[in-house]
Amino acid sequence: MTRPIMIQGTMSNAGKSIITAGLCRVFSQDGYRVAPFKSQNMALNSYITADGGEMGRAQVVQAEACGLEPTVDMNPILLKPVTDMGSQVIVNGQARGVMTASQYFHSRRALIPDIRAAYDRLAATSDIIVIEGAGSPAEINLKADDIVNMGLAKLIDSPVLLVGDIDRGGVFAQLYGTCALLPPEERARIHGFIINKFRGDVTLLADGLRELEELSGVPTLGVVPYLDVDIDDEDSLSSRLHSTASTSPDQPDIAIIRLPKLSNFTDFTALSASGLVSVRYVDRLTRLGDPDLIIVPGTRNTIADLAWLRRTGLADAIITHARRGQLLIGVCGGYQMLGRAIADPEGVEGGGTVAGLDLLPITTVFQPSKHQTRVAGRILPLAGPLAALGEAQVEGYEIHMGTSTYLDDARPLIRLTDGTMDGCWRDNVAGSYLHGLLDSISARQAVLNMLGADPTTPLGDYTEYRQEQYDRLADALRANLDMKQIYHIMGVR
Repeated sequence: MTRPIMIQGTMSNAGKSIITAGLCRVFSQDGYRVAPFKSQNMALNSYITADGGEMGRAQVVQAEACGLEPTVDMNPILLKPVTDMGSQVIVNGQARGVMTASQYFHSRRALIPDIRAAYDRLAATSDIIVIEGAGSPAEINLKADDIVNMGLAKLIDSPVLLVGDIDRGGVFAQLYGTCALLPPEERARIHGFIINKFRGDVTLLADGLRELEELSGVPTLGVVPYLDVDIDDEDSLSSRLHSTASTSPDQPDIAIIRLPKLSNFTDFTALSASGLVSVRYVDRLTRLGDPDLIIVPGTRNTIADLAWLRRTGLADAIITHARRGQLLIGVCGGYQMLGRAIADPEGVEGGGTVAGLDLLPITTVFQPSKHQTRVAGRILPLAGPLAALGEAQVEGYEIHMGTSTYLDDARPLIRLTDGTMDGCWRDNVAGSYLHGLLDSISARQAVLNMLGADPTTPLGDYTEYRQEQYDRLADALRANLDMKQIYHIMGVR
């Protein structure tokens, strides 16, 4: 019999994703068959599975912590914001179109069979399923037909652990207030509190924890310290995106443009994890400076973000940077922006044709259908400032809704294993559709060589590095949570 445990939070960024990943790792280490599950995720960080389905990146992280290949059953519904009022709705890995928030809210009950079926498929091969909620269960304006918090907990009869973030302050009010806003039958599902991101002497919390339990009837199962673990987190709230200054003046400086609709910032975490370069995010001209490399990343809305680049003056700065002979790389939507023009004849992003930055000889035409696939290949021999990248092996995935066509003397960047070409390069500028372009040791070493980073420092395997981080997270949870009681709540021991 499969035993579920659900991790809900008092707010977004309370730490649900990381706690879920850590518990996945603990249970897996203890010999159980474990799988993660989140019925509905809203994120611009997505991933393409081996069979071509699209899912949220947080559940990919949790699957890695379990030692599993990610599948869309772990995240059957993904919402990718397109505007402030609407999102692309992806069900079972495939896009079903764009809905406004109101349209989705009033139609989401129809997705319950998809959610239930995905959960049941996971349950058929799992001893434990660790479920992540979304936002807060006490969003009383959104509780009708809830499919991701208490509504889901009821559907599969799961106990709940509630996580509060003490780093922001007010954690006792967060936890007690969330319980107070829930009806009795939902409060009864909360079997324990977890206080997350604590800095300081935990003994100073003792009186407060005792009073909180007296008021709420819910015990606190542990206080997790503010952890120094390098694990991918949710996109718009990631602390990585607030890194705006070079961490070391002695290292090569990489500036990643923080686009308003930035997607898949995890494309660059392997590079920053090397410790040999400074990686920072830039959202205004005054913070750009004179980096050794500028990266224009992926985006969920290429045309709107290109217009933003022009309004902020960053477009002119990027063009000047490239024309000085300095290094520039575009990924996915960023690659499209570096071309000559982008056409949207069917209104995928609002319609019309716009000029690109004209740094690569390509044009892009959007189509309603999404291209999503896993790929691998090798960068072709290059010359000039990009020469060090030549012959590097790459692998990753593509998620885009445009087709780019080579113009004039365009030269492709990558030969994929199926013989097709990806990307384009000219002099000191390169672009590719490949997410995960810099994850392989070969590609990261090539970039570091290109930037003149210290060649004597060995570059570790990023997959091994991630596994070490999951182990560190699991160790921290074992040391600070009452795992015996958590197992008891699930009815496992």
